[in-house]
Amino acid sequence: MTATAMKPARSVPRASAKVRSRQRREMLVLLLPALVPVLLFSVGPLLYGIGLAFTDARGGRNRVYHFVGFDNFANLLTDADFWSSFKIGLIYALSVTALTFLAGLGLAILLNQNLRFRGVARVLAVVPWAMPPVVVGLMWKLVYHPDAGILNSLLGTDIDWLADFTFVIPAIIIMGVWAGMPQTTVVLLAGLQNVPKELYEAVEVDGAGTWRKFWNITLPQLKPVIVAITSLDFVWNINQFSLVYVLTQGGPGGRTQLPMLFAYLEAFRYNRFGSAAAMGVAITVVVLAVLGVYLWRQMREASS
Repeated sequence: MTATAMKPARSVPRASAKVRSRQRREMLVLLLPALVPVLLFSVGPLLYGIGLAFTDARGGRNRVYHFVGFDNFANLLTDADFWSSFKIGLIYALSVTALTFLAGLGLAILLNQNLRFRGVARVLAVVPWAMPPVVVGLMWKLVYHPDAGILNSLLGTDIDWLADFTFVIPAIIIMGVWAGMPQTTVVLLAGLQNVPKELYEAVEVDGAGTWRKFWNITLPQLKPVIVAITSLDFVWNINQFSLVYVLTQGGPGGRTQLPMLFAYLEAFRYNRFGSAAAMGVAITVVVLAVLGVYLWRQMREASS
């Protein structure tokens, strides 16, 4: 009886394993049409770019390039212009990421309230997100125009915002915050809507005020969302190119030459593709290291 009863129990795992194996094969077959373009247009160029970083590749037709090992990376270590560009990129990325988070959080909290025309306000809040970067750059170029710009008209000044070494960095940071705030707002608003209302009701019984509810409930509940969106924002901002290129093209005097803009000029103005690829690889490694430390600290705090 015991042996007979045990036979069906042994056949169930075997059958379920076969089903799972078949499901995996079917899943791979269904995903293959989507994976092929990703491999061709994302992974392929990425690997090719990494390979170029170890060569002396230059622009032009039928040029032969050679393997140079780590020479391009060694040259970067002594390139003062590259480190200046990287410093500008860090200032821009950290400033825009922090200000975008603060502005997006404030706007998300506002849009989460029971306001009139809340739906219309939410739609208007994401308008900058839908605008192409070139259009955003041209629009802000008009805003900062020294003669016909709306900013000088409002302030009663005649500052050339994009040519002044003092004001050009804050000018591109403001533009970056305006352009990046919509997606941060949307993500934080989604996080706010998932915070259980029972938590607020429980602390209201204890007489908690608005600040205490925000500090003890809203922020802790939003922490996973905050970590995710600030990490993505930092990556997007350190790799920013189109907005700043349209607005200043790296000027005045290289004051706004972000790392990706510097690599672009290295490749397409000076035809040093190997060196430009090495810059891209180096920036990627540094960004991944910074993000790794940041995420590790966040995970460590969450587990403690």
